Amino acid sequence: MIQSFLLVAAYLLGGIPFGYLLVKWRTGEDVRAAGSGNIGATNVLRTTGRAMGIATLLLDVAKGFVAVWAMGYFSGQDPVWMSLAALAVMAGHAFPVFLKFQGGKAVASFIGAFLYLTPWPLFTVLLVFLATVWVTRHISLGSIVACGLFPFGVWLIEHPHWIVTLAAAIAGWFVIYRHRANIGRLRAGTESVFTFRRAVS
Repeated sequence: MIQSFLLVAAYLLGGIPFGYLLVKWRTGEDVRAAGSGNIGATNVLRTTGRAMGIATLLLDVAKGFVAVWAMGYFSGQDPVWMSLAALAVMAGHAFPVFLKFQGGKAVASFIGAFLYLTPWPLFTVLLVFLATVWVTRHISLGSIVACGLFPFGVWLIEHPHWIVTLAAAIAGWFVIYRHRANIGRLRAGTESVFTFRRAVS
């Protein structure tokens, strides 16, 4: 069945570690050995610069979008299969087979997947994210707040098939779980603050 094949493909696509690959290409270094040790766009920005950080963000968003778009195209826009593809691409990013299952926090792949699946609720919580980061200068806190509110936004704005709301809840809380170390640092007052050029402690 093509949908099952596409689920595996979504996981593998999610597992492409663009941040790791770009930093390796640009500097020859392993991004996991610097900054927060994460392969995502924020750590790439902090350790390697603006261009590589933006490129990582766009590529990670793109893989989430493509995974759900492809599933929608071949499944007749079936919400169940598209929801599963969204979760699969996020799982691939967080637990990439190519990096011994040590990946990122899945925020950008989350954005890409739900940009296709539930765009208006996503835009709404992205505004919440931007406002939170603007006020607090903590990207992690912005991600946590936005992802916590996301399933409620999906339910209130779109009233979709129940599986889509469930997938939104699982995805949102998964991102929060992946930020558990950040939550500890936020509570301790030691979390890094963000500037577009670099993050400082």
